[in-house]
Amino acid sequence: MSIRHGLLALLERGPRYGSQLRTEFESRTGSTWPLNVGQVYTTLSRLERDGLIGQDGEDEAGHALYAITEAGREELKVWFERPVDRTSPARDELAIKLAMAVGAPGVDIRNVIQAQRRHTVKAMQDYTRLKAQALTAVESGAERERDDVAWLLVLEQLIFATEAEARWLDHCEARLIRLSTTAHPPGAVAQTAPPRVPGPGRAASRPGA
Repeated sequence: MSIRHGLLALLERGPRYGSQLRTEFESRTGSTWPLNVGQVYTTLSRLERDGLIGQDGEDEAGHALYAITEAGREELKVWFERPVDRTSPARDELAIKLAMAVGAPGVDIRNVIQAQRRHTVKAMQDYTRLKAQALTAVESGAERERDDVAWLLVLEQLIFATEAEARWLDHCEARLIRLSTTAHPPGAVAQTAPPRVPGPGRAASRPGA
């Protein structure tokens, strides 16, 4: 998630101060991507340095307000129109874990897959319950309908992602079973390497050494 562009999108609706932006950002995304105030103000400083926002006085409580500039609106327009780059995908911890589990001594990769599948299915169920709540809020026409719709879209993305992950885990398990069957077909006799004859002055190697 681009915090930079997320804050610009919120500022396009009018001047905001730092902690207000943090609250609105988390409300819009259902706290899926929590921010701390330090992140917000660091990003605001960079946006101001780049001429995309500027300070716009203070509110009644003395909070420093920030407003988007024309350059910021153009930057935001380009961001909305530009597809998210998938040519350099983010590192996925689960994919790395399974890749490292292949052939790792003392690790049963099927157990790793099964444990992850249970977690993934539970997460999917939790997201589905939250989606039902979000749908109820949207259909009720409450004041914060805009935030409820945004949260609904985020939840549906999470549901699709967990569904895809569950299917991928099933595929990984099926792939391992097929490879195992191919490597050791029924009735095949395992081939053993001929024993090594120790050279002069060398001790014989232990079996399995």
